[in-house]
Amino acid sequence: MQLKSNLDSTFLHKIGLTSGAFGLSILLWVFVVSENEYTMIIDLPIEARNLSVQKAHKEEVPSYASVKIRGEGRDLFKTYILKPFTNFKLVLDLEGISKDYEFILNEYFEKFPQKVVFPLNSNISFVEVIHPNRIKISLDEFKSKKVPVLSNITTITMPGYTLVGNIKLEPEFIKIAGPEEELALINHLETVKDTLNGLNSIIELDTRIKSLGNLINYSNETVKIKLNIQQISERIIVDIPVEILDVPTKIRVFPSPQTVSLTVIGGAQRIAKLKPKEIKIRINFQDWIIDKQFYEPSVTIPSDLIEWRDLSPRNLEVAVAREVQ
Repeated sequence: MQLKSNLDSTFLHKIGLTSGAFGLSILLWVFVVSENEYTMIIDLPIEARNLSVQKAHKEEVPSYASVKIRGEGRDLFKTYILKPFTNFKLVLDLEGISKDYEFILNEYFEKFPQKVVFPLNSNISFVEVIHPNRIKISLDEFKSKKVPVLSNITTITMPGYTLVGNIKLEPEFIKIAGPEEELALINHLETVKDTLNGLNSIIELDTRIKSLGNLINYSNETVKIKLNIQQISERIIVDIPVEILDVPTKIRVFPSPQTVSLTVIGGAQRIAKLKPKEIKIRINFQDWIIDKQFYEPSVTIPSDLIEWRDLSPRNLEVAVAREVQ
């Protein structure tokens, strides 16, 4: 095993020396031929400037163009290495454009050579744009509006825990801005899709808004999500009043008993604060039949509870009488 390790080490050392020698030879070659002039194709960023504050792009402007440049070998090598850190760009001046305009790039930069921006003392020259050869600018009225944010978060709690209520977002509405045509199609925003596992406590965290493209700007790129995670418990709620619905005029209806009890299941802190009036126990008078004495009421509990059970009593007596004139 030791012999194999030594052989591997020797092999890697030779590879490293070979790679280093090759890289050095490339550098030496560049400097040896640096007095010769060459052409090279590089990608330069496109900057569309002077857009009216009342206008917005209907279509995205390409971010880069492939450009042929000329210079001595040393200068081209320096340009290639330093391009990400220096001010190379192509400028498109949008001043005066109100709707649609097409830039034929080589004609444009021949007419306005100052729009090809190279760093001072770069010693290279612009030859031509290779691709794209033209760029169409389409503008629309700049508008803004507020839209609601919808959660795209899936929550999975630990056994014995539950999410109380819905996921809360702050802010609930976000201002968006962009071309009028695009904004008319947008009725809401969504958070990025995500799944939160193993939840067992109240959670607050930031999440990003799902992008609708570079044409739409947002007042906020993130929202805060709040999750009320509580341990599951149960509680008996007593003295819940019974309601009789759709009672005709001049008719009096008496449920017996007038209150009931039941067991609710949900988050421990939530059911600890639950009031009897939050639970709706109802009988509709339209279901009343003269020969029928007992009726099973409908039960509606708040949506942030899990379930109910053990209604007592299950059936209620309904007495009907006419009002005395």
